[in-house]
Amino acid sequence: MRRKLIVGNWKMHGSKADIAELLTSLQQHLQGVSRAEIAVCPPYPYLLWVQDYLPDGIGLGAQNVCVETQGAFTGEVAASMLRDCDCRYVIVGHSERRQLYGESDELIARKTRQLLEHDLIPIVCVGETLTAREANQTLVVIGAQLDAVFAQVGTDQLARCVIAYEPVWAIGTGRTATPEQAQEVHAYIRGKIRSHCGSIAEDMQLLYGGSVKANNAATLFSQSDIDGGLIGGASLNAEEFAAICRAAE
Repeated sequence: MRRKLIVGNWKMHGSKADIAELLTSLQQHLQGVSRAEIAVCPPYPYLLWVQDYLPDGIGLGAQNVCVETQGAFTGEVAASMLRDCDCRYVIVGHSERRQLYGESDELIARKTRQLLEHDLIPIVCVGETLTAREANQTLVVIGAQLDAVFAQVGTDQLARCVIAYEPVWAIGTGRTATPEQAQEVHAYIRGKIRSHCGSIAEDMQLLYGGSVKANNAATLFSQSDIDGGLIGGASLNAEEFAAICRAAE
């Protein structure tokens, strides 16, 4: 049975003082939560510092990676560096990277391969805009995003990935896909992986992201193909994030 996974994406928020308070509070609120896997992805400057103060049982992740191994790429961070900082997970393909920084499906797929080559777990984000959903193009868009990953990553390596479905129209907007809408897309993703790679699809964790809160998490996570969540704003509130983790249990 697939274990639930909850990942907090802190985005570009926080200071040392804020994060210290958040981690202290998380340690209190997450007591007794043991069946779900939990990870947090702080901004780059705080990775090593957060690693030193993370409560037991919480994994460390990063929010992005450079597609290159090393070299003259000012401002970028290599997969080997993230590995050196004891990261376990790395988010790639978040809609903010796609939309604000013009990252293509191919680039995201190459980043995925780079992470796998450095023994890191990619959390590969896929999702459609509101325009695409209203044009009934949701599965077409997501299919193309997945196909790019398939073209770069072999079956054995794909099994080590996590896929996160984040409808762009639901990220930070307060709008959430209904459990039925989310399950439909997750079932499509698992089916597409199954058709490409066979039985590994049954073991891969598929996450939902997009305005997940404590009051809707349990219903979302009860869907048969939703294995947890990639949590944005709610992950900055220890009590709310802990409640989402308990919902995953």
